[in-house]
Formats: sequence, C-alpha cells, structure tokens
Amino acid sequence: MEEVSKTDSVSSEGLASARRRASRKTSLVALGVAAGAITLITLALHGRVNLEQETATRAPMPVPVASFSTQDSYRREVSFLGLVRAGRKSDLGFEVPGSVALLEVTEGSTVSTGDVLARLDTAQLEARRQAVAADLQRVTAELELARIKAKRQRDLQATGAVSEEAFDETRLRAQALEAQLESVQAQLRGIDIDLDKSVLRAPYDGVVAQRLVNAGAVVNVGMPVVRVVAAGSREAHIGIAAEQTALLEPGQSYRLVLRGEAFDAVLRSIRPDVDPATLTATAVFELPDAARGLDGEPVTLRLEETVASTGGWLPLSALLEGERGLWTVLRLETTDGGAVSVREAVEVLDVKGNLAYVRGSLAAGQRYITDGVHRVAPGTPVEPLVAQES
Repeated sequence: MEEVSKTDSVSSEGLASARRRASRKTSLVALGVAAGAITLITLALHGRVNLEQETATRAPMPVPVASFSTQDSYRREVSFLGLVRAGRKSDLGFEVPGSVALLEVTEGSTVSTGDVLARLDTAQLEARRQAVAADLQRVTAELELARIKAKRQRDLQATGAVSEEAFDETRLRAQALEAQLESVQAQLRGIDIDLDKSVLRAPYDGVVAQRLVNAGAVVNVGMPVVRVVAAGSREAHIGIAAEQTALLEPGQSYRLVLRGEAFDAVLRSIRPDVDPATLTATAVFELPDAARGLDGEPVTLRLEETVASTGGWLPLSALLEGERGLWTVLRLETTDGGAVSVREAVEVLDVKGNLAYVRGSLAAGQRYITDGVHRVAPGTPVEPLVAQES
C-alpha cells in the first residue's frame, strides 16, 4: 500500500511539472508576438512620418494653365452625301419591234449625235415596201386611165354619144382611184418611217455606258437596248435635311468635296418634294468643268450651321475620359498652401481639329490644366505656368 501511494505521488508531481513547462512556453510565444507587433507598428509610424515629411517638402508640380471662357453658341460643319449625275442619261430602244441584227458600238464607245448604235432586221419591212410600191404603180396606172376616159366621155357627152350616167361612173371611178393612191402612198411613207426607226441613232454626244441586249435578241417597242451617258457637264444631286434647305439659296456657290478635293459649285435648284426613302430634299448643283466626276460617284456638300448651346472650347489635351460618356477636366483651386488640382465633369458637344466644345461644371473664368493631365491626380499640389487663353 505504501508503494502504491508513492507511485501516485510521483505521477502527480510529473504532471504538475509538465504543466509549468507548457505555461512558460506559452508566455514566451506571447511575448514574441507582442514584440513583433510593436516592431511593425513602430516601423509603420516611422514610415508615415517620413512620408508626411516628404510630402511637406515636395515641390508643387508645374503645369500649363488657361482660363476657360464661355459663349452662347458655336458654329459647326455638317456634311451631306450625294451622287454625281450626268446632265443626260438615256436607256435607248427602238420605236418598232423586231430582231436586233447588229450592234454597232461597244461599252465605252464615244458617239456623236446621229451615229448609228444598232440596227433591226428589216427583211419583212422591205418585202412589204416592195408590195406597196407595186400597188402604187398599179393604182397610178388605173388612175391615169380613168382620167383619160373621163376626159373623153366629157367631150362625147356634149354630142350625146355618151350618157350622163356613164360619164358619172368614169368620173367617180377616177376620184376613187385618187383616194386609193393617197392611201397607198401613206402606207409607203409609213413603211419608210419604220425602216428609218429600225436604225437606232445617238440623240446626243456621249459615251455608251452599257449594252443591254445582244445581236439576235427580239425586242419590243421601247425595250432598252443601249445606255448612253451624255458627255460634257455633270451635276451633283445631294439629299439634305428638310430644315437645312433654309440655309441654301439657288444661284449661290457652296463647298463640295469630290475625291478628297474641295471646290465651289453653284446651286441650280432645290426640288420641292421629299424623297420617301431617305426623307431628304434633293439639291441640284452644277459641277465646274474641272470636277469631272463619273456618273454615280459620291460627292459631299459641306455647310456651317450655328448651334445655340452655352459652353466653351478646350484643347483635347485637357480632357480625360470619364464615366458614362462624360469627360473630366482638372481645374485649379487656390488654398492656403498654394494651388491644387480639382476634377470637373464636362460633356463634349463637338470637335474641331484639336479643340472640343464642351459644357459642364467648369465655370467661366476658372483656370484649368491644358496639357499633361494624365500625370496629375486630383488634389495634387501644382504650380501654374504662364497663363494662356484658350
């Protein structure tokens, strides 16, 4: 029993000793953590003090500035697109039906007034003409015989050798043949007209733009065969907004751009209707001889209009892109310690060259940074350079 008691006593002492050792280790770890935290806090405070000292001693950033001026309106350039049109352009066809026997021209051929463009097969017309010509000879002979007989019977009637009834028949027969002769002559003239219309001729000087059929095709009256574009002057047909027509006056010159080159053209007229497809009115300009654009080539009209909107012009270098389509400007605000940059929001209404017309929270007379705004953060101390006017 004594041995058991001794053993229990020894075990209790060992457990207590282990607990004391664990407690000392925990205390040492806690002391180490506390010391590390104190060191970090000390370093942070020291860095902050150094940063504040550096900020206090750093020189303000020199920036170019200008004063913002406002106005009630501005002028902007608007452009309207149109097409070059030839003075005359025609899809030519025959006035009589038939089969195309020959096309005398190719696409791009230059033609003069009266030049033959195409011919129809006239075999049937020529056969009809021969038949009508023979009828003409027959009727002419019959008429001549009737007139001779009528003259003889008139002379014999005076002697009573010929009855009045026989003379009347001969006389009226001659009149009927005269009417028949006129009818046959009219038929012959009609065939000659058809023969003439079987030849398609150029109505004016120009260039063959397109052959619309080939030889051997059977065409009806008016069916397009050849497209001819007139040589010489060109026109510009430009669609403009209906409200912009008040800016134009026929007879005045306006600025057009063709193939990147600008020139002045006289406004001939403004059509009194609106195109239902584009909802624009058509202005017709006479192009000068030097502007020889091709038919269908795009041409641009440039106009200036006044827009009533209060704002001012800023250089593009003074703008930084903001949020929701807005832009920002850095203006200068004077404090006890000098000038600092402050952000202002503006909306860009128009751009002309390296200037932008804006409106927003930037007020008239306030100074703003004109360049290098990407290097300046809001609240940064700055030193204005020699002031410029925008």
